[in-house]
Amino acid sequence: MKTTVEISDSLLREARRLAAREGVMLRTLVERGRHRVIAETEHRAPFKLRRASFKGNGRQTELDRAPWDTLRDLAYKDRCA
Repeated sequence: MKTTVEISDSLLREARRLAAREGVMLRTLVERGRHRVIAETEHRAPFKLRRASFKGNGRQTELDRAPWDTLRDLAYKDRCA
């Protein structure tokens, strides 16, 4: 099976030089790199989103049914001034 891979010109030149130094085909070098990335990814712990909650009782009563536009404007009010 053939696959086309697009990489930057500078990376291609570097990869070709490395392949020539090691006496292997560019394909071999690319396959070795891909195998290494796959192995690293398989052994990595899965991403876990940290808990980012805060204490409080939720929205203020007067904003309990406020639309998103109003809440956003209030949140960014000081940044835009």
